[in-house]
Amino acid sequence: MRDALSIFAAARDAAARSGLAVAGRSYRFGELAELTRERLRILEPAVAPGVPFVVIGSNTLATVITLYALLELEIPALVLHPRLTDVERAAQARTPGSSDLPVDAAAIMHTSGTTGAPRAAVLTRSALLASAAASAANLGWEDGDCWLLCMPLARIGGLSILTRCLAARRCVALAEGFDPDRLPERIAADGVTLASLVPTMLHRLLDRHPEWRAPPQLRAVLVGGAAAPDALLQRAQQRGLPIILTYGLTETCSQVVATPYAARHAPAALGVGRALPGARIRIRDGHVEVGGPMLMAGYLGEPALPPDAWFDTGDLGAIDAQGCLRVHARRTDLIVTGGENVYPAEVERVLESCPGIVAAGVFGVPDLVWGQTVAAAVVGGEVPPEEAALAAHLAVRLAPYKRPRQVCYVPELPLTSAGKPDRAALASFAARLRPLGYPRGDG
Repeated sequence: MRDALSIFAAARDAAARSGLAVAGRSYRFGELAELTRERLRILEPAVAPGVPFVVIGSNTLATVITLYALLELEIPALVLHPRLTDVERAAQARTPGSSDLPVDAAAIMHTSGTTGAPRAAVLTRSALLASAAASAANLGWEDGDCWLLCMPLARIGGLSILTRCLAARRCVALAEGFDPDRLPERIAADGVTLASLVPTMLHRLLDRHPEWRAPPQLRAVLVGGAAAPDALLQRAQQRGLPIILTYGLTETCSQVVATPYAARHAPAALGVGRALPGARIRIRDGHVEVGGPMLMAGYLGEPALPPDAWFDTGDLGAIDAQGCLRVHARRTDLIVTGGENVYPAEVERVLESCPGIVAAGVFGVPDLVWGQTVAAAVVGGEVPPEEAALAAHLAVRLAPYKRPRQVCYVPELPLTSAGKPDRAALASFAARLRPLGYPRGDG
């Protein structure tokens, strides 16, 4: 198991094979092993057994080499999103209960809970490898495979590409970020055969390049992270793009459900697909529950999950007669904007900490490109904050994708008959919203 995620073992197995393409250069596994050896000399004095090491998950060669080195040292990487503010970063870098980490903990990634407080999912080597094996059982591997990684390494959709390709001794084409203007050029130049996108990325790609069609070597584009509209899938199909729909979450080391590889030119009829080999899925009280060897060990500082645990995703769905999962709604309070998850409760806490704001209700507004954008209805105090002061308050406390793009002031927030916030009713304020501007370069 250790050898599968070892860059040194990869160099022994396939020293001359390309393992990473980045910034216009291709690195063989042998070269990556040498760079990792150099990084280890610097890293070893700075780490301690069982203590997570903070890694800012930027899509760079340096980050990849650091992750390889931590895997070699068997030190868990606490991967933080590069777009977090200093306040968010400091909060997530604290690791309560890290002394209870399982011995094969490989990565710790934050995912917000329904309370709005980010929770740190502990992902083990064995879970990451089980996820990689499940993916391979559907996609298979070909000798010349190269997987485009344009999602953040700080998200499981990005990190899992790195671990899958390392275990399979295949190449990763690492992009610093998603650039729809240059994506077709990058796919052609690096000989990309596999790619992972969220629906927003696919939408922007097709819009920017109305004449572009899938090149012959591109054998699958995995689309997940949010619901993919039928119209988007039809556009992709017309361009010859081989689409595989996926469903998964941080807690399961990425996808646990996917449409079959054989159906990649007509996936729409299969929901988001069937459970991958090794994964378990069921519907209980309308909720999608998942299990299997790719499930996390638990949340940091909380009781560990038993090996046979079922994890309630909070998503609503059904399994049809074909065994395909149909997701009716993501977690009811979840906003998915451009593939990033935003929990209203977290944003509401930050809004309510602003002087002059008494209460806040955060909700998603449908958007053709982003899926949803974040909006807020707020109750002001005697002296509500000026727009610039409110924007400045949010800008230092929330990553850009979490910040409300539109706000409105209301006399009071709607409540349910039980006296709890009525999130469903917040959408009625949509017509009253107005844009909230952020400092240039900060929005």
